[in-house]
Amino acid sequence: MRMLKLSLAMAATLALGACASAFKSDVAHFHQLQGVSSGATFEIVPKDEELTGGLEFAQYANLVRSKLIQQGYQPASSADGADLIVTLDYGVSDPTQKIRTRGGGFGGYGFGGAGFGNPFFFGPGFGPGFGGGFGPDVYSYEVYSRGLSLSIEKPATANSAREVVFEGSVESNGRDNNLPEVMPFLVEAMFTDFPGTSGVTREVKIKDLGAQ
Repeated sequence: MRMLKLSLAMAATLALGACASAFKSDVAHFHQLQGVSSGATFEIVPKDEELTGGLEFAQYANLVRSKLIQQGYQPASSADGADLIVTLDYGVSDPTQKIRTRGGGFGGYGFGGAGFGNPFFFGPGFGPGFGGGFGPDVYSYEVYSRGLSLSIEKPATANSAREVVFEGSVESNGRDNNLPEVMPFLVEAMFTDFPGTSGVTREVKIKDLGAQ
């Protein structure tokens, strides 16, 4: 009975650890936003022109639009009249196979690898016991690289050349290749401490957006 209580207590502790796992991403920003007013108007376009008018692009653009409005920028009535052009690019890599070991005891619960319970979060997790026997449990899983890039530029005019004022990229590795589910986290990471220190790559952790 005492061993059962210990096993249950360990399972509960590990479950709390899994809940505390975070979506991790590497974020890099380069910018020269001096002279760009916070009330400037913007238009969002895809890097791949073939995506123009697509529903998937529109969904991601709406996420970015909301963040830009929070920063004080305003949507333009048309691309021709926008002070700034915001270009989006995104994608998911082919999977990479990862091999991990867990446990090493007899039965019960063993420590799991990245992403247990939520396939696009990395963090502590737990899995069921091995059903008897000694030694570590070896398992494999696939990891995808999910990315988002965003650039902001002043369009060319009769008196000035095109000028890029912001470039940002977000990359996150995880077990989920479903980009619509991951995109809210990528956008959140992109705008965390926006615009940030130029020329610095930093790790951003997001614990929960409430919808996943």
